[in-house]
Amino acid sequence: MSAEATLDAPRPPAAADRVFRALGDPTRRAMLERLSEGPAAAKQLQELLGITLTAVIQHVGILEDSGLVHSEKVGRTRTCSLRSEGLAVAADWIAQRRALWERRLDRLGEVLDDEDGAP
Repeated sequence: MSAEATLDAPRPPAAADRVFRALGDPTRRAMLERLSEGPAAAKQLQELLGITLTAVIQHVGILEDSGLVHSEKVGRTRTCSLRSEGLAVAADWIAQRRALWERRLDRLGEVLDDEDGAP
């Protein structure tokens, strides 16, 4: 495959870009790990991660923008919970890429098999 073909590969949709950007940070991944156990208050995430409450809120904002997390403020407590829809966006994009490469590798295998049988 040429370098030009690689550059012309379709980019992920904006939603997938946001999910991958959010998942690219170890602090946000740690938040998601904790939220996979159930909802948590921002204060609990702060204590778990050893970062400021301001940093927690900033990370939660990015996770919300990506569709990975939902948060709700009641009184002085912001409770965060995991949303599976965001992960589905990433999983769908990965599945599409996997299918594309499986087809390409199958075709390559066919070409190589044909060359092996050629006189």
